[in-house]
Amino acid sequence: MTNSVFAKDALLPTGWSTNVRLSWNDKGRLAEIETDAAPPTNTAIAIAKGPLIPGMPNLHSHAFQRAIAGLTEFRGQSVDGQQDSFWSWRSLMYRFALRLDPAQMEAIALGLYVEMIEAGYTSVCEFHYVHHDADGRPYADDATLALALMRAAQRAGIGLTLLPVLYQTSGFGGTAPGEGQRRFIRSTDSMLRLLERLKPLCDAQGARLGLAPHSLRAVPPEGLRQALVGLDAIDATAPIHIHIAEQTKEVGDCIAWSGQRPVAWLLDHADVNARWCLVHATHMDADEYARAARSGAVAGLCPTTEANLGDGIFDLSAWRAAGGSRGAGGVWGIGSDSHICVNAAEELLMLEYSQRLATRQRNVAADSGQPHVATAMTLAAVQGGAQAAGRLDPGCVAGLAIGQRADFVVLDAAHPSLAGLGAADMLSSHVFASHRTSAIDSVWVGGAQRTKGGRHLLHDSATAGFVAARTQLLSTT
Repeated sequence: MTNSVFAKDALLPTGWSTNVRLSWNDKGRLAEIETDAAPPTNTAIAIAKGPLIPGMPNLHSHAFQRAIAGLTEFRGQSVDGQQDSFWSWRSLMYRFALRLDPAQMEAIALGLYVEMIEAGYTSVCEFHYVHHDADGRPYADDATLALALMRAAQRAGIGLTLLPVLYQTSGFGGTAPGEGQRRFIRSTDSMLRLLERLKPLCDAQGARLGLAPHSLRAVPPEGLRQALVGLDAIDATAPIHIHIAEQTKEVGDCIAWSGQRPVAWLLDHADVNARWCLVHATHMDADEYARAARSGAVAGLCPTTEANLGDGIFDLSAWRAAGGSRGAGGVWGIGSDSHICVNAAEELLMLEYSQRLATRQRNVAADSGQPHVATAMTLAAVQGGAQAAGRLDPGCVAGLAIGQRADFVVLDAAHPSLAGLGAADMLSSHVFASHRTSAIDSVWVGGAQRTKGGRHLLHDSATAGFVAARTQLLSTT
């Protein structure tokens, strides 16, 4: 097993470098990075078939929803009698979630995580809210479904940040949860006991544990306050993720409840800082953009899901101009969320294209320091994703630098869309001009090669398990 790789071109945190040799230790951490290195004569050193880019953290995942991707694309009526929307999609998703059993959850997650690695993701933040059995009762082992996700991540070889979700109400002002939400509901004390149970197990697996208050509509103020205090007692550095301002209806309901917009309310009532990931944050006003960016929180963007659900368009230019805690603009990363698409490059493409449609400009995410938009976006999304995962350190998935994990993607320089181009143009063509996954040769996680020729070593068995689980679920709907 090699502990080194040589690449003619590699995307380091400072930009593209040539003739790069990466070496890592037995823990899969990068121990040496040599640029302008001589091509190896030692056959123990792997030679990359094309440019080497950092593995992408996926900062937002609901694993089980991969099994319903594509199954809600038909005309229907929403819960309020209006045209299809996020809310009508949600009611269909709830019915599906009620049928999952632990074995199906694990099979779906394994198939998904294998697919993620093949698509350039090397770690994932799992926003996990299906906790109980089909009747809404806790399993004999309350961690049953969380453990299924942990096993799936370990088998696939993907890095994991596990985010158990606190979900208590169905709307602002403490509205009682609906019947379709019965598998999600937990008291704050129950959640903290679950976190205490999971913490040593995550540590042993090399996974990161955090907390996800689902949303302001699903967690009342006192529940949120108590959960954050309890989390700090368990791990004062643990990441915190929350859905917020995804839908205009959510914004209107929050104003009716509190007199404030959701992001403004959160900033006024919680110590929002770099531990936080504000998932979606689609609908903010100028003051919210400025304040949230300055807090150091990550904007968790899921462009393909946000497009699929009709959420709206995040204003990336406003976020980047707002001035983050480091004085370099707001931090952001990408996630595949409902997994209507599982492809790191596709999320970058969709994010850039959404900005182009909104502004009628091109190359919006590039800047004077990095004019190649694909390069600029990759570096920003890796950094933001690592922060959201709570794995800047420990865990270290913030790119190709000493001390970070050896998580990287090798592009295929012989691919028709890439052949004959320079490294930056190869990455641009991978993101904007290929079939996205087709230009990936191999993916390495923690120094272990997980794919070869674009396919994960578990591709066939994991795919068969996923299909079988989905077939079983559909037969009961």
